[in-house]
Amino acid sequence: MENSKRIAKNTVFLYIRMLVVMAITLYTSRVVLNTLGVEDFGIQNVVGGFVSMFSLISGSMQTTISRFLTFEIGHGDSKRLIRIFSSSVNIQVAISLLVIILAETIGLWFLNYKMNIPEDRWMAANWVFQFSLATFFFSLVSAPFSSSLIAHERMSAYAYISIIDVCLKLGIVYIVIISQWDKLIFYSALLMLVSLSTCILYIIYCSIKFSECRYRFIFDKAILKEMGGFAGWNYMGSIAYVLRGQGINVLMNLFFGVAVNAARGITSQVESAVAQFSSSFIMAINPQITKSYARDDRVYLHKLICKGAKYSYYLMMLIVIPLLFETPIILSIWLKNVPEYTVLFTRLTLIVALFDVFSTPITTAILATGEIKKLQIQLSGIMIAIFPVSYILYLGGLPAYTCYIVCGLAVIARLVVELPIIHRLIGMPIKMFITEVIIKSLFVTVLSLIVPISIILLMDESILRLVCLVLLSSIFTMISMYLVGLTPKERNIIVDKIKGVKCFESYK
Repeated sequence: MENSKRIAKNTVFLYIRMLVVMAITLYTSRVVLNTLGVEDFGIQNVVGGFVSMFSLISGSMQTTISRFLTFEIGHGDSKRLIRIFSSSVNIQVAISLLVIILAETIGLWFLNYKMNIPEDRWMAANWVFQFSLATFFFSLVSAPFSSSLIAHERMSAYAYISIIDVCLKLGIVYIVIISQWDKLIFYSALLMLVSLSTCILYIIYCSIKFSECRYRFIFDKAILKEMGGFAGWNYMGSIAYVLRGQGINVLMNLFFGVAVNAARGITSQVESAVAQFSSSFIMAINPQITKSYARDDRVYLHKLICKGAKYSYYLMMLIVIPLLFETPIILSIWLKNVPEYTVLFTRLTLIVALFDVFSTPITTAILATGEIKKLQIQLSGIMIAIFPVSYILYLGGLPAYTCYIVCGLAVIARLVVELPIIHRLIGMPIKMFITEVIIKSLFVTVLSLIVPISIILLMDESILRLVCLVLLSSIFTMISMYLVGLTPKERNIIVDKIKGVKCFESYK
């Protein structure tokens, strides 16, 4: 009960964070697009994204840090927790230096000789590259501190720092608008300063609140070997997801130019904003998944995985369905100047992202066990295949949206691979996940499509139709979730909570 209350409390904080961050991010994207223009916005997206490709070196380590910190908190070994944190900082600094060396050699060569950038913007692109690299460095350094914050389930502090970060990003947009300097270069420089400020906030807060976050120079070969072995296999996953994300971005630049990169950049903003609806809940439940495994509480662990996957899907579906049906008018209201391909890219990526949430709690549970060799070999093979398959299809003359279809097929294959692995590792019945999560979710989805399809057929495109569709679709979707998507016990809990609120109001 105490764990459930903590998850509920943290979810509230994360949803407040999500609403503020999403609103400001979407508005900021619109202003940035109009301020920079389609060409410079595309350059910012593809160059910044190219720098983040180097996260394949660091991404596996960040996941490793989060897993080891959360596991030790659940296990209760404070001395080992101190050694793990300080070792994590040492590793991140070393990785940062390696990334800088690779970026300033191989990265600069690829930028200047291979990427498709207009001739008059080469200098600006190189400045964006350098500032993006510095931004990336600060994010690496802050990773052990932000991971500690989440591992301790201090979601209120995490939410406040995230809101400060996004507010600073909103502020710099208006500074760029009134500035007389090159807006693309100046914007990238200010983003770097925001990243530095956020990094400092994480370090100060965690150093004060958590004793293990007061850095000590520790060289523990046993811990480094254990974390390195875990990160080594997880490294394959990092390569896969970088190729799926930024690798495809570079492919689009090579085959279709910066205009398509601008459309993909906007699509990524929409995907990120929508994903917040489910990731806020997942972020609240992930530490409990790892800690319940550390305590060997398998029954609770199985429930957390199923509820996490199901509720994440429902939360994301609430926002995805209206967006899918009203994509053109929503984008036009938001951006005014909508780049070509954006509507189609947005619809396809929302569908892929919706079904991808099924796997997130399963992946967290597998990482908690530490036995990730088989997972990464199979899963990475599927995800890495997206890049060469998309490349071959583009060579064959297929359109830009082809990569989203390939990603969708890979997401389905990922779930098929993960279910047998999680059954072997923690004994979770595959049938339990299929019946309680997948079948119920798909049934709810079919029912939820009735209202929006009817509205689209009966009304012409307008603001009135948008409002009607959002309201009626949301209401009908929630009714479908309650009647079909929840178990009798889950429905009784909701009824009891509502009665409790009414009793409290009557007492007042």
